[in-house]
Amino acid sequence: MGFLWTTIHVKNLEESIAFYQAIVGLQLRRRFNPYPGRELAFLGVGETEIELMQTDGEELPGRIEGISIGFSCDDAEGLRIELIENQFEVTEIESPNPNIKYFIVKDPDGVNVQFVQDMRKG
Repeated sequence: MGFLWTTIHVKNLEESIAFYQAIVGLQLRRRFNPYPGRELAFLGVGETEIELMQTDGEELPGRIEGISIGFSCDDAEGLRIELIENQFEVTEIESPNPNIKYFIVKDPDGVNVQFVQDMRKG
């Protein structure tokens, strides 16, 4: 058994694609309408993949708590500053041990996206 992807229901597919491309660095792999009123976009790098799903008339909660999706980054502090400058909601940087530090940003639909820097690299 292997993990395939995480599905995120979104209000605005264009805005979400832009976030995951520009901020996370994922590439748009495929985009299609499986039926009227629903559009899907799959983005990824390597084996990592997310599915964004916009469905006409779907009500979304706005903020998602209790779950996050995580990505590695080379410079957590620099990325955090860039996100703050671009009006994103971010947490403080945490370092649970000397080898990693991370922070969380809310994506356009309120999903927690964690960026983790491995201090042993670089």
